[in-house]
Amino acid sequence: MAAPSDARPAGAAAERGTPGPPPGHPARTAHGARTARTARPVQGRAAARSRRAPLLPALVFLIAVTQLPFVGTLVISFMRWNALAPDDRGFGGLDNYRAAFTDPDLRAALLTTVVLTAVVVLVSLALGLGLALLLDGPFRGRGLVRTMIITPFLVVPAAAALLWKHALYNASYGLLNGSLTWLWALFGSDAAPQPDWMSSVPLVAVEVSLIWQWTPFMTLILLAGLQSRSPDTVEAARVDGAGSRQVFRHLTFPHLRRYLELSALLGSIHVVQNFDAVFTLTSGGLGTANLPYTVYATFYQAHDYGRASAEGVIAVVCTMVIATFALRTVSSLFKEANA
Repeated sequence: MAAPSDARPAGAAAERGTPGPPPGHPARTAHGARTARTARPVQGRAAARSRRAPLLPALVFLIAVTQLPFVGTLVISFMRWNALAPDDRGFGGLDNYRAAFTDPDLRAALLTTVVLTAVVVLVSLALGLGLALLLDGPFRGRGLVRTMIITPFLVVPAAAALLWKHALYNASYGLLNGSLTWLWALFGSDAAPQPDWMSSVPLVAVEVSLIWQWTPFMTLILLAGLQSRSPDTVEAARVDGAGSRQVFRHLTFPHLRRYLELSALLGSIHVVQNFDAVFTLTSGGLGTANLPYTVYATFYQAHDYGRASAEGVIAVVCTMVIATFALRTVSSLFKEANA
């Protein structure tokens, strides 16, 4: 008869009450390694759950107030739902999207949105860069000036639009026409032009009001970028004989490239969704209706809830495309900061 084998697992020896292999034995080492490998993932998952648990209520609230309404809008966008025809309600498939994309008013609104966004963002970016360069240098009262510069961005959008409509653009008592009257009076003339700004150049009127409000935002981001620049590099360039233009062209502007992209993308996200200025200044007339105002008109004036929901989904998709580029830019900034 063959003799029983002595190669028994450490666990089996412990269960029978017999002593296991001595410390350092291969069987004990392998068993300990397996136990450690099993315990590490369990501990990692527990630690991850403990870190995420405090964020769960905020996540649930965020989903409830953002994603659930969007899902409802998405469902309604596939329905025939017009308040003026309550008997004709049901599933309509892609009819609302076909009607939206073939609507000339929506195509005009898309073009207006692109033009409005591009002009506002580019001009605000150029002005913000100039102001950031001025505010970056030391001067007396710099803190107060920075606070005053950012003030327009803190004004409620509807209040800012009302300010421009009545205090500045009004043809009878607005500041712009009053300034023209004063300027003509200096030269002895009482026939100063009194244009109706919102009727003669309606889209420009909307753009100027938005530029006034968004330039401080661009200034704030670009000023933060300027202050993150290494002063030693600039000083070394000046010691080597570089002038202000050369420093800006070869050092400052390349350093600000990511911040310029971030400012443009974040500004585009918000200006694309702008509704207050168009609604308050022109009520969407005279070719100023952008995509958000068109959605509003379809919903509240035509009472076509299904088609308005489809147009809203289109607007959200356009915003998400821009937001994707913005998130990539922010990620690249964090990577550069941690490098």
